[in-house]
This record gives sequence, structure tokens and C-alpha cells, in this order.
Amino acid sequence: MTQEWRRGAYLISTEKSRLDIQVIHNFLTHAYWSEGIPIETVRRALEHSFTFGVYHGEQQVGMARVVTDFTTFAYIADVFILASFRGQGLGIWLMEVVMAHPDLQGLRRWVLATKDAHTLYQKVGFTPLQNPGRFMEKVVPDIYLKGNDPSQ
Repeated sequence: MTQEWRRGAYLISTEKSRLDIQVIHNFLTHAYWSEGIPIETVRRALEHSFTFGVYHGEQQVGMARVVTDFTTFAYIADVFILASFRGQGLGIWLMEVVMAHPDLQGLRRWVLATKDAHTLYQKVGFTPLQNPGRFMEKVVPDIYLKGNDPSQ
């Protein structure tokens, strides 16, 4: 079921059909964490995630994507507000909405990765890993750049 939240001229919606794939792809393809990401990869990621779009009128100005089983775990990814809309508290509002969503309550673990937005995420309860020795990762750097992406 689609849910919406309003604040002044802004709207956050979980309705996937509202998502503007061009806006999302344009932002993500230039973001440090997904440089060069193919549009088909973005489409598949959105299709298999719980999405929160931020809108000013009909224009999409931000997004957060949650990868979750809705029971025990959630990974927050691809959070952004377009540069021209920053400084209005939209990022923190978006994260407050995500964290308070009724379908995401009672989860045992939330995780995310960030290079430069620690302060934002701390405002909604995130902390550095308590036991980093328990976590492992497999990273394929620059996977989306020509020559590394198997879909190219």
C-alpha cells in the first residue's frame, strides 16, 4: 500500500510508479558509490527495493532505497537530495520517515554505508559498528565503469 507524507510544498511517497528513473540514474551515475551505474541496474535495484521518493510538485528531488526482508534486517542505500534542494532539512525528514515507517518497525538490524553523511544518520540513531570484527564485505571497485560491468 502506498503511503505519503507532506511538508509544505514537498511530498515523500512510496509509490514506485512516481519514481523518475532519469533523475535517479543521473544522480547515481555521478555519485561516488555508483559512478557509471547502468540504467538497467538502477531499474532492477528499484524494482527489488522499498523506495521512498521525495518530490517538489511533480519533480523528483530525492530518494532513499531500503533493501529489507521487512522482518529482521534493512540496508539503506542510494539516499540523495538534489543539490539545488539541499539545506532545507529534506534529508533528515526523509530519513525520519524511512525509520518510522510502520512496515519497518521491529527490525533487529539496520545498516548503511556513507563516506560523508555521518552527522545526518546519527540524527536518526545510527552509530559506528559496535563490533566491526563481525562484519565482512566483498567489494568490486568500479564495477560499473567500462570493462568491469559484466552487462556491458
